[in-house]
Amino acid sequence: MESPHIPVLLDEVLESFKNVPEGYFVDCTLGYAGHSSEVLKRYPHLRHIGIDRDDEALSFSKERLAPFGERSRLYKGTFATVLPTLTEAPVTALLADFGVSSLQLDKKERGFAFDAKRLDMRMDASASLSAYEVVNTYPKEKLEYIFDAYGEVRSYRKLAATIVEARSKKPIESAQELSHIIAMVIPSGGKIHPSTLPFQAIRIEVNNELGEIEGLLDAIEAKHYEGEVVSLITFHSLEDRLVKNRFKKWATDCICDPQAMRCTCGKNHALGKPLQRKPVVASKRELAQNPRSRSAKLRSFRFGQEG
Repeated sequence: MESPHIPVLLDEVLESFKNVPEGYFVDCTLGYAGHSSEVLKRYPHLRHIGIDRDDEALSFSKERLAPFGERSRLYKGTFATVLPTLTEAPVTALLADFGVSSLQLDKKERGFAFDAKRLDMRMDASASLSAYEVVNTYPKEKLEYIFDAYGEVRSYRKLAATIVEARSKKPIESAQELSHIIAMVIPSGGKIHPSTLPFQAIRIEVNNELGEIEGLLDAIEAKHYEGEVVSLITFHSLEDRLVKNRFKKWATDCICDPQAMRCTCGKNHALGKPLQRKPVVASKRELAQNPRSRSAKLRSFRFGQEG
């Protein structure tokens, strides 16, 4: 059963897990099981746990992973809430791909696309908060904040004011409508579509994406295993910064105050070390086959004294 979603950096993900010991592989963002199915094929000594908040993805993946039988278990929920509750052990490989799946983006009824007739953007269709509520009910100051903090939109104040003015006349019903409003503030002609960053900001708010990443990193830090490899794929600077800074913390030997005259902590506090000095990005071949991989960055970390 073929996945409708092309897994990014697949070869690089498989390579990152090449030396992990026997145990569980946790795919925190299961999606359509593109990464999971290939990891299970490549590494028969690993059992599998898949986590996703999207019912459609879980249903598809359950069927796709059926040939692996009892090696695979699936859980519904956000990775930040499900991961701390897992009793399966040891976890020796963990993956999270923080990108929105192409199927979610392409399905107009999910309300992610710029020309969608709906304004939704929920990864979990049963969640209460959607893009409609954000766009039509958030006060101007809160809209300013998310466009600035989550989208790094230069004209965030003007965009928030324009949205508030437009919705005062009638509710903004569709992503298509919102795109037209954004185009009044952000001119086209650049490398990316004018709606890209504002839509990113709204999507992050709707799905609490940065909070979920922080929660995942906290859960990993609180409970990890000797030799475990964690591979995380990010798609924009806000996500990558969270991962980069946490990996740096985990790899730090000395936890003394930087102003201290000398080290008194023993310099033995590192939890492990990153597998790469710089993030791994898509090859030219992958970029040609899957343009959506252009923003992907993979960082991997191995826990344990051997690093």
